[in-house]
Amino acid sequence: MYYLSDMLVELHPQNPNLRDLKKVMDILQKDGVIILPTDTIYAMACRLDSKKAIERMARISGKKPEKVNFSLICSDLSNISDYTAVIDRAVFRLLKNNLPGPFTFILKANNNVTKYFSGTKKTIGIRVPDNAIAQTIIKELGIPLVVTTIHHDDEILEYMTNPEEIHEKFDHIVDCVIDGGAGGNIPSTIVDCSEDEVHIIRQGKGQLNS
Repeated sequence: MYYLSDMLVELHPQNPNLRDLKKVMDILQKDGVIILPTDTIYAMACRLDSKKAIERMARISGKKPEKVNFSLICSDLSNISDYTAVIDRAVFRLLKNNLPGPFTFILKANNNVTKYFSGTKKTIGIRVPDNAIAQTIIKELGIPLVVTTIHHDDEILEYMTNPEEIHEKFDHIVDCVIDGGAGGNIPSTIVDCSEDEVHIIRQGKGQLNS
């Protein structure tokens, strides 16, 4: 296991180097926890099928695994259908019109999700970020990443944007921080599609196209 390996890996935002990317992949394959860029803010992540890493991410967040609102980063819409209940045409069209992009869609989860998380998880947040690093990692792994946000200690600055500062703060807490350039400080727009009526829970970076 790579616990507390204190690694900062610099990857090009558009064309991540495969040799350096392999270091990240090796960590994830061995139940590691990383911090990576998305198309919004930097996020903490691990493999969906690593129960040890999911539980560790919950401890880092200071919460019980069943209480943490983890989301999944998927590679595309076909990947999404592996982890959600049947999606009606209107919701599918909404996803297709807005992904990849800075959105988290709350959808009804299927049994493929509930078997990975403690407790009964009826819904799951789904992301398909428009970010080459995140996309490449997911495609190489062949399985989604479980993600949660990381926060700034400053009460005014909610999210951390500098990967070197992120690395300094999370030194010996996670196994790897990916430096993919400066991150954003506006989170994703959260859209709840788990009920009959679709509604925005949090307005973030994404402007929803119907």
